[in-house]
Amino acid sequence: MSSELRYTQNTQLEQLHTRYTGTGHPDITKYEWLTHQHRDTAAAIVGHPPLLAYLAIADGECQARERFEVLERMLQPCGKPPGKTDD
Repeated sequence: MSSELRYTQNTQLEQLHTRYTGTGHPDITKYEWLTHQHRDTAAAIVGHPPLLAYLAIADGECQARERFEVLERMLQPCGKPPGKTDD
């Protein structure tokens, strides 16, 4: 692979990472990646009323309650970060 092609690919990859924050970067931890995925999924559910209605029916809740619960899960979707303890 020529150095010019490699430079172009790296530049394109960097542009994607800056445009789409959920794609991460080379130094992203597993915890950070999972947090991004959970938050993106929750935002998609809240932002698309048919998805929210489907989830509300599946859980047997009203849509307002389901929206509240999904938004609550966005606050800390993956538990505690590694290395954190209860003091």
